[in-house]
Amino acid sequence: MALARFLRSSLFKSPLSFSPQCFCLGITVSNFHFRHFSTKGRKNKNTKSDENGSTSDEISDKISDKDRAVQQAMDQIISQFGKGSIMWLNRNNTPKNVPIISTGSFSLDLALGIGGLPKGRVVEIYGPEASCKTTLALHAIAEAQKSGGYCAFIDAEHALDPSLAESIGVNTENLLISQPDCGEQALNMVDVLVRSGSIDVVVVDSVAALVPKVELDGEMGESHIALQARLMSQALRKLSHSLSLSQTLLIFVNQVRAKLSTFGGFGVPTEVTCGGNALKFYASVRIHTRRIGFVKKGEEVIGAQIQVKIVKNKHAPPFKTVQLDLEFGKGLNRNSEIIDLGLKHNFITKLGGSYYSINGKNFNGKDAIKRYFGENSEDREELVLKIRGRMLKKESDGKDERESNDARESEEEIVTEVEA
Repeated sequence: MALARFLRSSLFKSPLSFSPQCFCLGITVSNFHFRHFSTKGRKNKNTKSDENGSTSDEISDKISDKDRAVQQAMDQIISQFGKGSIMWLNRNNTPKNVPIISTGSFSLDLALGIGGLPKGRVVEIYGPEASCKTTLALHAIAEAQKSGGYCAFIDAEHALDPSLAESIGVNTENLLISQPDCGEQALNMVDVLVRSGSIDVVVVDSVAALVPKVELDGEMGESHIALQARLMSQALRKLSHSLSLSQTLLIFVNQVRAKLSTFGGFGVPTEVTCGGNALKFYASVRIHTRRIGFVKKGEEVIGAQIQVKIVKNKHAPPFKTVQLDLEFGKGLNRNSEIIDLGLKHNFITKLGGSYYSINGKNFNGKDAIKRYFGENSEDREELVLKIRGRMLKKESDGKDERESNDARESEEEIVTEVEA
């Protein structure tokens, strides 16, 4: 009876007041449906939420808070260290392309990837004796002077020949030259010239001749361990910031020495440069030159063949090799370089034997072509433009092909991962 009264009273109650005691008694009622009503209220349907449960308004507030915090930090840094101490990379008006100075060699400019040597950076030219190191530096000075720039030559070796510089194309009347007494004096001069902001190219010839003052004041046979390396490391730490502000190209000519401790096994370099390792790290471009042959006219040696290798390059892919012809007392032979590139890219046709053809004109031997280029500079520059266009097109095609190959390889990797 008690159970019947309990069931009758529960049937007339609302679903919200239904007691769960029915389940304790093993009775299920299919007519009752439970609805869940949240005590916090329904959320707005227009409000979007992310995976973590935060709304779009909260996300925008967080982003704006981060922007304000970054801007406050930037304002504090600028007020403490000055304008330009910190900035957004692609929001300022500075040019993206690095300003350059030509090397005087058409093929070497293309091998560097940016068209020449970068301004505001350190460049090292090193190699064995008589390998065109100073000649390349003088050619860079001549190219800078053609555009109206001022240059300085720090002759630490006390061996610069003014007649050779003039034959290369250097205007010696507008060239600053110094022959310092010690390494500290030479590097202090470089620091003052760079900080002036009016010098385009500074050449130091050479690092091996930058003798510390302590070594000069001492006697022969005294050991001075790592004095020159510490001097170069300190100088480069001071010069790196000034170079970026003044956009001065600093070229160090360096020599090589035989490395005695070659216990690292096969492939370890047997040559080492002077002045320690600091210059290797601070240099944006490192150029290694080496003489590989001679240029002869009959039995007479009139020049040398130089192999130039880009050992380090922060602006383009390194390890490109170029062969140049050097005439003694005249510098780089640009006409011979243009002829070789014209033959390579089929702008100059070899008819057979020693006969060549350019635009329907026949020449007997390369010397005849060189004389023709000397008398007709417009035709030579036209050929240079054609060669440049062909080489740039080949590089762009190669870049597109590499990108397509990379994309194809990535697609194949994705397919294999899905199949696995």
